Amino acid sequence: MHRIAAKFVPRLLTDDQKQNRVDVSQELLDRANDDDNFLKNIITGDETWVYGYDVETKVQSSQWISKTSPRPKKSRQVSSHVKVMLTVFFDSEGVVHYEFLPQGWTVNKEYYLEFMQRLREAVRKKRPDAWRENRWMLQHDNAPSHSSFLVRDFLAKHETTVLPQPPYSPDLAPADFFLFPTLKSTLKGRRFESTETMKTNSKAFQKCFRTLKERWQQCIQSRGEYLEGDKAE
Repeated sequence: MHRIAAKFVPRLLTDDQKQNRVDVSQELLDRANDDDNFLKNIITGDETWVYGYDVETKVQSSQWISKTSPRPKKSRQVSSHVKVMLTVFFDSEGVVHYEFLPQGWTVNKEYYLEFMQRLREAVRKKRPDAWRENRWMLQHDNAPSHSSFLVRDFLAKHETTVLPQPPYSPDLAPADFFLFPTLKSTLKGRRFESTETMKTNSKAFQKCFRTLKERWQQCIQSRGEYLEGDKAE
């Protein structure tokens, strides 16, 4: 016997939820295997909070010392109250559109509908071939503002293909398992005095679709369990 800490997961999944993760992963994996351009046509994204100051991880704050040197000490700090909501959508080529939520606003169905309108315009300008051929596909999670009838009706009227995303699955969402952790890692330990400064310094976006097929495959093999060793938010 040995003692081990429990792994924190977004949710304790039911058998039905695990099966749904498997079914969606299998559907998307099959489409990716049948079409070499499938992954290139996906535009995905989500919202996240960006803080004026976010504490460093233990690894980031570590220091090189000699064997005889005392262990360095640091005062405990917490994330600041200054924060701004970032919404960003991207594809395999990079960021397509991002916005910072105005202070005092919330991401409700009305705001998200307007964001979708601006996202479509960004696709038209930045991905003209995908726009002209109507081959770009949207993938977002099932948050109430995303799945509202208002938004679904708008996307249906404009013949926008929406790919499924299993609920409670940040390990299968590129924004959660790659973009946001990468973005926030570069910001940890840096202090910004205002939201305007944060907006200027938090544009280090990176593309991520290299491992998405592998994650779908791993989800199928694990019968819907969360991926081991995953650092998704």
